[in-house]
Amino acid sequence: MRIAVVTGASSGLGSEFIRQINRKESLGEIWVIARRKERLQALQKQVRTKLRILPFDLTDRKSFREISALLAAEKPSVAILVNAAGFGKIGSYQDISLCDCDNMIDLNCRAAVDMTQTVLPYMPRGSRILQVCSTAAFQPFQYLNVYAASKSFLYRYSRALRVELFSRGIKVTAVCPYWIKDTEFIATAQKTGDSSYIRGFPLASREKHIVGMALRDSRIGLPVSTPGIVCTLHRIAAKFIPGELMMGIWELIRHL
Repeated sequence: MRIAVVTGASSGLGSEFIRQINRKESLGEIWVIARRKERLQALQKQVRTKLRILPFDLTDRKSFREISALLAAEKPSVAILVNAAGFGKIGSYQDISLCDCDNMIDLNCRAAVDMTQTVLPYMPRGSRILQVCSTAAFQPFQYLNVYAASKSFLYRYSRALRVELFSRGIKVTAVCPYWIKDTEFIATAQKTGDSSYIRGFPLASREKHIVGMALRDSRIGLPVSTPGIVCTLHRIAAKFIPGELMMGIWELIRHL
């Protein structure tokens, strides 16, 4: 059976990936992974493709043993893997708990790698992997320090993995959007002791646009998808402007 696997599927980009994959791909099932079972069940009403509801917490390593066992039992052909699970916290190092720091690294980095490694044996030639990174991957960001560092890890992992999988005919795309106005990220990230570190989110994109461009970019085999003018310009600028100067520019922008 030909399937897609989507993590972080209960909201935001993850759920939008499911809706658009449902419309654009011919699949037997989409395996949807997130903690909130009721949201995954509600998502089934929005799509025609059958959803396999897998309410796992990817910060719990036991989840991967269960996913691995399910893959081994069913031996599906995984056409698309989308690693959209992740979260971020805005604030000073003083505001963000050690637990939140650990969970950001665990979910944004380890869980994405573990899911990729677990699913890869079931991906044939022509399959596609989309790793949801962020424009934050392109430079260090004060007051987003752990989040940006975790996305930089995932970005570089994706770029290297793409080269390793070239001979297998599997495409890997690092998806690096700018702020997204209609997901839960901004509200979740601001839940710190002081949410004034970033005053506004100008020119933020919408999830439908980001997911549509990301799927198109992965289909044509681009190594990086920057779905919007801000993240595209940011990627270019970060190649030529030193990191210290980029952080100085960010210090000005975050007060706007």
